[in-house]
Amino acid sequence: MGGRNSTPAAGGESKEKTGREDGSPPGKTTLDIAITGVTGAGKSSLVNALRGLSDFDEEAAKTDVIEGTKEPMGYPHPAFPDVTIWDLPGIGTPDFKAEEYLERVNYSQYDFFIIVAAHRFLVCDIQLSQEVQKMKKRFYYVRSKMDVSIKNEKLNPDFSEEATIQKVRKDCLSNLVQAGISSPEIFLIASWYPDKYDFPLLDRTLRNEIETLRRYVLRPAALPDSEKKSDDKSTNTPKGSGIRFILLQKMLKIDLAKLKDALMQRNLEEVTEEIRQELDALQNVKLDIAITGVSGAGKSSLVNAMRGMTDYEDGAAKVGITQTTMECQAYPHPLFPNVTIWDLPGIGTPEFRAKDYLEKVNFSEYDFFIIVAFERFTENDVLLAHKIKEMKKKFYFVRSQMDVSMIAEVRNPRFSMERSLQKIQKDCCDNLTEVGESNPRVFLISRRDLDMYGFPSLQEALEKDLDDLKRHALIQAMPVFSRQILKKKKAAMQKLIKKFAIVSCAVGAIPVPGLSLVCDVGILVGALLLFYKVFGLDEESLRRVAKVMGKDFQVLKSAIKKSPMANEITPKLVVGLLSRSLLVASVTIVEFVFDFIPVLGSLFGGIGSFITTYYVLSGFLKDIVEDAENIRAKAAEP
Repeated sequence: MGGRNSTPAAGGESKEKTGREDGSPPGKTTLDIAITGVTGAGKSSLVNALRGLSDFDEEAAKTDVIEGTKEPMGYPHPAFPDVTIWDLPGIGTPDFKAEEYLERVNYSQYDFFIIVAAHRFLVCDIQLSQEVQKMKKRFYYVRSKMDVSIKNEKLNPDFSEEATIQKVRKDCLSNLVQAGISSPEIFLIASWYPDKYDFPLLDRTLRNEIETLRRYVLRPAALPDSEKKSDDKSTNTPKGSGIRFILLQKMLKIDLAKLKDALMQRNLEEVTEEIRQELDALQNVKLDIAITGVSGAGKSSLVNAMRGMTDYEDGAAKVGITQTTMECQAYPHPLFPNVTIWDLPGIGTPEFRAKDYLEKVNFSEYDFFIIVAFERFTENDVLLAHKIKEMKKKFYFVRSQMDVSMIAEVRNPRFSMERSLQKIQKDCCDNLTEVGESNPRVFLISRRDLDMYGFPSLQEALEKDLDDLKRHALIQAMPVFSRQILKKKKAAMQKLIKKFAIVSCAVGAIPVPGLSLVCDVGILVGALLLFYKVFGLDEESLRRVAKVMGKDFQVLKSAIKKSPMANEITPKLVVGLLSRSLLVASVTIVEFVFDFIPVLGSLFGGIGSFITTYYVLSGFLKDIVEDAENIRAKAAEP
């Protein structure tokens, strides 16, 4: 698990209790520096960087996409043979719960600390920093993964790297001061580029700190005859880095046969009223989805992704490099406002401590939950899963930011994406099984690449667990990120076409001016506008996709070959489109009406409207689906 001479603290040299004011034992011969903090923050990578190693060198501390450090591991400092850098397990995991952590890792035995945090300032950071100060020892606070934060912030139209760095530094400082830490020393570092941001300063400052600590902590006899100052030569730079119509006839025969069977039992008015009620229910059903989890896991970004929005447009859930969600915030879908995604504050922050969280966010209000985690499974994830199960509601466990994890893993010469994904999936499932979830549902996703990893599987699982009405609402609202979701949307709209046709049948024979067709043009216009929204062909949706994919709006618009633009859809346009189908539709009406006499023959006008509506909407739908696929392909072009 560790590098050369790495030794679990529990089995190493025993550390006697001390009477010294700073808690360090008299007569020590080695200086012990602890790298501590939340799991997944990059502690092991920092250990390696401080030792001049890459994460994949033979003697490097082990890094992983799941929790890798299960016990304190010691690694010699390359410039100071009497200094050991200890890689401690992450606080807040099921194996190292916060209330037991300090005792289990024997926190008091170390002489100096580096507390590593990523993305957000958490309650665990307060606990660790206050404990170090209580022991009258010193520590540095390191905010890691600044390269990831900067990359995400670059999507903001108002991005400034300098302003972003200052914002993060100020947030860390204010939180530490608020926690009662006097004169905190803060360093911002990158995940994979040790020469960026504050790492060179951190390395120099730590070396100076070591010089001071060695003189103060170590027994004089343990020091060399002449103090040796560290120099740069001991530090190595880490390594870089005609069939369509036949099919339609068959569909029409099937659905007209079903209508005939229904009319054998009830009259047309009763059948139509039932359909109207179904359509009304479909339009008004409410779906409330709660996105919860630890702070900084990417909850707000997932809220925006599920709404088909960028992170920085008007109406988007606010994202940022510091905590942004301070209360439960409802975000209706921009086109289907009956679907609401709730962005809940992150659990485990100073404002939302675990013991108060469930009451503050009112968990009982939502249809189901998506628990979002990043990098590691934590005890807060366990708490959320337990409480949701107690309410007998469903939850889905999402491991987010897989693109970031894979970028880290691909640096490994033995990298295999399939193995890495299986490893993460298994780790999440095993942890959920340990807390009593008999059939854990885990999905690995990337907000940047919804068609990759497990997002399609998540969407499919949500569908299966919802009733018919809420399933329809979800399918309508889902962004068009894959061919599979296009097929689902098409199937849902095909079911609606039959319902619209039955309603038009009851309306009766409404002649279309200038044509020998009967139908309700208003129904056609309304249905066509709905199809445009569902498949994202309206201008608002196209502009949103252009922003998300970094494409020119006009380029995406040019991919629409068969359908008119949404703002051009009027009764006059629909009548013009109807004229193109006059011959086929007229022949079809005569053929099918004679097939279904005597039951439907007396409703010739109504059945004519049914068939015209059915045929025309089916043709419109086919064209819209093709254009939606063209847009998806154009957006994916490099």
